[in-house]
This record gives sequence, C-alpha cells and structure tokens, in this order.
Amino acid sequence: MSTTRFNALAAFSSRPKVQVDMPSAKISDFFAESVFNDKAMKAVMSKETYKKLTVYMKEGKKVDRDLADSIASAMKAWALEKGATHFTHWFQPLTGTTAEKHDSFFLPIDGSGIEEFSADSLILQETDGSSFPSGGIRATFEARGYTAWDITSPAFIITVGNGKTLCIPTIFFSYTGHTLDFKTPLLKSLQAVNQAATEVCQYFDRNVSQVNTTLGWEQEYFLIDSAMYYARPDLVMTGRTLLGKRSAKGQQLEDHYFGAIPERVYAFMRDMEIECLKLGIPIRTRHNEVAPSQYECAPMYEEANLAVDHNQLLTDVMDKVSSRHKLKVLNHEKPFAGVNGSGKHNNWSLSTDTGVNLLSPGKTPRTNLQFLTFFINTIAAVNKHESLLRASTATHGNEHRLGANEAPPAIISIYTGSYLKEVLDLIENRVDEKTFDEQENLNLRLELHNKIPEIIWDNTDRNRTSPFAFTGNKFEFRMVGSSANCSMPITVISAIMAEQLRKFKIEVDGLIKQGDFKDVAILKVLRRLLAESRRILFEGDSYTDEWKEEAQRRGLSNNNTTPKALDAFVSEEALKLYEDLNIMNRKESIARYDIMLHDYVNHIQIESRILGEIILNQIIPACIEYQNKLIVSIDGLKELKLDKSLYEPQLNILKKVAEGIVSLINLESEMKALRVKGNDIESHKEQAELYCNEVKPIMEKIRAVSDQLETFVEDNLWPLPKYREMLFSK
Repeated sequence: MSTTRFNALAAFSSRPKVQVDMPSAKISDFFAESVFNDKAMKAVMSKETYKKLTVYMKEGKKVDRDLADSIASAMKAWALEKGATHFTHWFQPLTGTTAEKHDSFFLPIDGSGIEEFSADSLILQETDGSSFPSGGIRATFEARGYTAWDITSPAFIITVGNGKTLCIPTIFFSYTGHTLDFKTPLLKSLQAVNQAATEVCQYFDRNVSQVNTTLGWEQEYFLIDSAMYYARPDLVMTGRTLLGKRSAKGQQLEDHYFGAIPERVYAFMRDMEIECLKLGIPIRTRHNEVAPSQYECAPMYEEANLAVDHNQLLTDVMDKVSSRHKLKVLNHEKPFAGVNGSGKHNNWSLSTDTGVNLLSPGKTPRTNLQFLTFFINTIAAVNKHESLLRASTATHGNEHRLGANEAPPAIISIYTGSYLKEVLDLIENRVDEKTFDEQENLNLRLELHNKIPEIIWDNTDRNRTSPFAFTGNKFEFRMVGSSANCSMPITVISAIMAEQLRKFKIEVDGLIKQGDFKDVAILKVLRRLLAESRRILFEGDSYTDEWKEEAQRRGLSNNNTTPKALDAFVSEEALKLYEDLNIMNRKESIARYDIMLHDYVNHIQIESRILGEIILNQIIPACIEYQNKLIVSIDGLKELKLDKSLYEPQLNILKKVAEGIVSLINLESEMKALRVKGNDIESHKEQAELYCNEVKPIMEKIRAVSDQLETFVEDNLWPLPKYREMLFSK
C-alpha cells in the first residue's frame, strides 16, 4: 500500500476547523492599519514635512537629505509604535518573487542601546547583486547591488508569527546603474505615458496636469490540502502535476463556477482578506472559479505601481495564511491537466488628476472625442506592437494555458463590441480628408455623441476569447498568467501607448499648423489610424481554426511557444522603443531577454528531473509490485487448470502494465539524454528551443503512459494522490 498517499488522505480527514474572527465589525476600522499612508503620516509628521513630502510625491521630485531625515524619524516612530523591531528594503528582482533583507532598528551603544533609523537607511541600501539574475550585466564576482526608496509606494508592516517588520518598497539596480528588477522599468514607463497622455489631454482640458495608469487585477488560484500537496513531489518542486489521470468528474457539469464556497475555503478567504485589508489592499471580490478547487479574488482599481505592489504582497499573504489553514495555494497557470488553468486578467485604463477616466465615454461630444482619441490610439498601439504585447505574457507556465479553450489564443486581437464597432465604422466612412470641414466635424461629433451613451458596457456582450477586450471603461488584457508579475505587461502597454500618443500629437499639431481646426485634425488622424489598424480588430470566436487562418492572412503573429514569443523583446523595434522612452537601454533589454530564456530552460529542466525521479522511484516500483501480484494470481489460476478465457483479462492487463514499464524506462532515458545534450549548449536561445521542441514532447509521452498505467494499477498501490482526491476533497 502507498503509505504516503494514504497518510495524506488520513491527515486531510482529521483537519480541525480554523475559527476566523474579524478585528472589528467594520472593515473601515482596520483598513490599511499596517500602512504608512496619508493618515499615518499626518499623525507622526510635522505639517511642514508632510506638506513637502506630498508635493514631492505628486511631482516625482528627489527627496533632499533634510526631508529624508525627517521622514525616516517619523516612519521609525510609527513602526516602533506598531511593534516593528526590524526594517527591510522590499524589492522585486527578476526572479519573479519579492526579496527582503531585514535589519534591526536596535543599535548597541555603551552597553545599552537605542532604536536607530536614518535617511541613509531609508533612501539607499546595499545588497548582494550577484546572487540575482542579471542576464550577463554583472559578473559573478561583481557583487554590489543597491535598493533605492520608491517614494510613490507607501511603506507597510508585515507580520510573520509574532514578529513585525517595516517594509520599504524600493527599486533594485547594479553598481553600474543597470536596472535589475521589474519595478524600475514600470515606473519609467508610467512616467512616459503620463507625459505623453497629459499633452494629448491638453487638447480637451487645460486643467489636466497628470495622467495616471490604473490597474485592476483578477487573481485566479487553486487551493488544495497541504498534506496532498506535500505528497506530490511534482507540485512541491514545480507547482503543477506532471502526472495524473483525469478525474471522472472535472468541470463538465459546470457546477463549481460561482457555487457556494466550501466552509474551509471560506475561512481561508476571510482570513486572507483581513490580512490584505490591513495592508491596504482593497480586496473586494471572491468567488469559485470554473475548475474544481479553483477560486478568484480581485481588488478595487488602483494606480498601477501600487496595484502591482499589492498583487505581489497578495501572493505572500496567501501563502502565509493558507499554511494556518493546512491548505496550499497553487498559482501555477496549469496545475491540473484537463481542467481550466489560472490567469491574472489585467484591467487597464488611464485617468486624469481631474478625476476623468480617459477610456470612459462622457456626456458631451467633446468628451466623446477625448474618449475616442485614447480608445483609437490604444488600438493603434496594440496593432503596431502586438508581438511585444504577446511576449510580455510568455512564460513556461502560461504556455500550458494559452489557446486551450479556457484562455485567449497566442494571437493578439482587440474586441470592441458591436456598439463601438458602429462608431469606428462611422468615423472611418464619414470622414473624408478632402471634403472635411468644420461643419462636417460638428455634425460628426454630434452624431458620435448620439451613438455613444455615457454607460455602454451593457450595450454589448463580452468576448471571453479575446486577449485584449474593451469592457465598457477599460481594456481587459486576459492573456496574463496567474503567476506573473503585472509589471511586465503594464510596462509594455504603457510604453507602446506613450510612443503612440507622442506620434499622434506631433501629427495633429502638424495639421493644425497647416490650417486645420483642432477637432478636424484630430478626427483626420484618428481615421488614418483606424484604417491602418483594422487587422487587429476581431469580434468573433478567437478559439476557432478559422480565426487562426484569418489572422495569418491579416499578418498577425501567432507565437504559440515561449522561445518564439520572446524574440519580440529583442527586435529592433522593441529595443528602439524602450531606448527612446528611456525605459531600458539595449544592454538591459537584451539582458532581460536572456534572463527569461534561462528561466524557461531552468523550469522545464527541473520539471523533467523531478518527473524522472517520480517515474523511477515511485511509478515503476508500484507498477512492478502490481505486475508481480498479477503474475501470482494468473499462475494460481493456471494451477487450477481453469479455462484460459477466465484469466484472459488479467493477461491483457499484465501485458499492458509490462509494456508501460518498459516504455517509461526508455522514455526517461531518452529525456535524460536530451538534458545532457542541453548542458553542452551555451546559447540560452538554443537551449530553450531544445527543451521546448524536444524535452517537453517526451514529458508528455511519459505522462500519457503513466496516466494509462494509473487506470490499471490497483488503487491501494498507486503512490500519488489522485486528481479526484486533490480536486474534490473540501
């Protein structure tokens, strides 16, 4: 009998319920209590310090030394009052996780001591830069790396057990000044689109002085019992099940989606939400997702940089809270074959400091024209850089999810809905540059106003197969994977929008100088952009083979593997885009490309190794034990001199099990030989192609053989928790 599996089942069945109590009857009483936010700053800062800091934060100014000392003193006083004993610069290296190095406030002096926290500790810290991915920017022996305070994101306190630590969000860069994190390019891209969008907004409202990028993410995840998790070496090592026969029941009855939340899961969700709310994460939505044991949570919209920080914090909170409930959160894009995987839809928009969502239609023709300006420029930007947008979601995990009739295909397209499609058709067909005059412009604006009501999202259905869909007052980028850092796709969207809006303004200004009225010039350029971007607009079912053929005719890329998709990052077009906007220089862009390829290789290499171990150490021994039992049983029947037809079924099973064992041995040996071959390849690109095109297919063959054997081998001998046990044990 498989003791590991059945011990896991026994542990699950005896789980005690965890009682979760709200800190207060009202969430507003404890929301953001662990955040050094505006309320906290006012309480501990002088009026002068607070006023200066808020101005610096709004204008993005560099904090001078005297101000930094005052802030550090106030931050220390607040943190100590909250019970914090340590502080850390919290950053997001290119590992895909967050990083932190804790230092104590306590400083021993003359046999006693004081709690110390200065401007030096707040603004800049040194860490070991050589131990984080750099893509060849740094040699291993060149160790210096630095973290610098991100003034735009508030500090917060994390609690682990009884310990509390002040966390200061920071950027991360090398001794040479090269960026080594996700946050720095994000901040630069947000600044680029802010500048470009603000200048375009001046056409419509001179009071606009800043445009913020907003983000609302939707986090999907699986939740299973921790005993089941630790009984599956593949889950522990890779985050997904490399083997496992599909359960007789999966999601085909469609009974899990939006169903009643199981009590144990509900307790976890409440506990997790309380911790998130204390950290200022405005978590609002929770529900069952489509697949069994799959769930989703989502917050209110926030400024993009803060939203990214909050999503990274969420993953840490989920992991810590789930351990209290003897559960395990799975953020892999496809932890279970045969049921839906998990995504992280990025709902993106732009908003002004005057309170206007630039992707929300307004009440007047003028605000309609402003909306259409940003709406059509988004279409044009995505059309030009569709392959780069696809590359921003390319990871080893997302490769299993995209195009699987549960997520968008690897082809980028935009869905606008029938209502807005009519409006776009009207602009393109009615506006004739040769006869276009101010009266025609006025008539068209009035007609557009009649066509676009203030609230339009109920006037068209959603297209859940579209990777980039307009959903009423925002675009929903549905291609992002559940384990991804939102920084990457938002950096790309911000960069391509900044470039597009810059070009748009130059062209409009040129027409105005030639004598066109402003609105005439704007509509002329919008018309041209629409004509050039028609190929990216698609209202149909993106899952069909017909769309793949149509997309190819339109010239859209279909980069369905990660190594192929990542090439867009080092295209001349992408390198120039980042360099022109001062987001990343060529060396940094190429380094990130190399890091992503290496990351892809490492993940599949780990998967193949642990798969080999499971096959050799668990699956084959279980199959041999069952094979021997069959042989003994068949020999016993033969001794009784019974008719062969009575044990013919057992002979057939014996044959299939024996063939399966041999097949697994041969396939594992072939997979190992490919890894050895890969070790001799220096190019990360060539390595990635080997693992993608040769190793992964062998892994799928191994899975197919093992899953078939699972149907034959006696249940009490099978060593791994089965799908029906992991997905349906509540």
